Amino acid sequence: MSVLRAPGASILLTGIAELTTNDPERAGEDLLARVRDAAVVVEGDRIAWTGPAAHAPDADERVDLGGRAVLPGWVDSHSHLVFAGDRTREFEARMAGQPYAAGGILTTVTATRAASDEELRAGLRRHVAEALAQGTTTLETKTGYGLTPAEELRAARLAGEFVEEVTWLGAHVVAPGADPGDYLAELLGPQLDAVRGHVRWADVFCETGAFDEDASRAVLLAARDAGLGLRVHGNQLTPGPGVRLACELGAASVDHVNHLAPADVDALAGSATVATVLPACDLSTRQPLAPARRLLDAGASVAIASNCNPGSSYTSSVAFCVATAVLQMGLTVAEAVHAATAGGAAALRRTDVGRVVVGARADLHVLDAPSVTHLAYRPGVPLTHAVWRAGVRAAGG
Repeated sequence: MSVLRAPGASILLTGIAELTTNDPERAGEDLLARVRDAAVVVEGDRIAWTGPAAHAPDADERVDLGGRAVLPGWVDSHSHLVFAGDRTREFEARMAGQPYAAGGILTTVTATRAASDEELRAGLRRHVAEALAQGTTTLETKTGYGLTPAEELRAARLAGEFVEEVTWLGAHVVAPGADPGDYLAELLGPQLDAVRGHVRWADVFCETGAFDEDASRAVLLAARDAGLGLRVHGNQLTPGPGVRLACELGAASVDHVNHLAPADVDALAGSATVATVLPACDLSTRQPLAPARRLLDAGASVAIASNCNPGSSYTSSVAFCVATAVLQMGLTVAEAVHAATAGGAAALRRTDVGRVVVGARADLHVLDAPSVTHLAYRPGVPLTHAVWRAGVRAAGG
């Protein structure tokens, strides 16, 4: 990383053909509240001014972006980056027709337990850098490949060295060889006690082959009592109680949501729980695509995230997920970009990221294109020109 300016200096970014602000005060017909021929002033790690370039104030330094589009950094609110091992064979088998099942997680558990701290750090470092180079400036990641108090604590500590949003997912699957009742007792006691000071969130895989409604509720209630925010993996493989439980308990998000009954859609539309869709995972597991269009039409809040993990979605490209949401899930470009920026921020209960407004953290994603439409118009093309994170130029030319 290189610091763009001297400490205390301000910088004017100009030559912006299209600035996506996601400013709710500017949003009207345009969900992204875009400004054409725009400029941005950054002071320290914050946005100090945005608006038409013709009205831009003076600054200590000036950078001309040459007619490129600027949007907030991606906010990837769902990933699993603390892992070791490889599941290529499982992927090949799935592409040949074998169905996806939750049990494959245990392959990664074995490899992750055997890995050293430095091996896990190396993987985290590589994947976080890969995501940042593609415009992701805020990352959530989960534990869940340790499944003992000591291993889950190790994962939480290591994750916290690299990302700012860490989630405990001890309730990923039942630990290998454990009795389900005994493992649930461990989750509610020793495991939660071990990690609670090192994570902000708790998550549970409420699904056939993982945790049923009663066990999921017990984990979430214990986590809430411990002061953690709630997240849920729900309704991925089959219809089930995950969405209903997330909305009932006020979870910040419920993720996957592939199989929704009308009552699930209504519950999400009537709650503050964000429905996080994971398009790359849907393609990799050959599940039905999550009904993002139906959710938005009903008034639900939607986020898009990568679900980067070694088994079911081994990509860190949020841009790929955005293009998929447009081309295959029926979202407009504006809806998909909003879901991967402001939507991800809402799923993390954050207001300082996912938008380019005065006072927000200066996270900026510069495209080598004149508008965000090119993210879907030119799918698969690496369009990231430069990335600033907290006012520091982190990637690009």
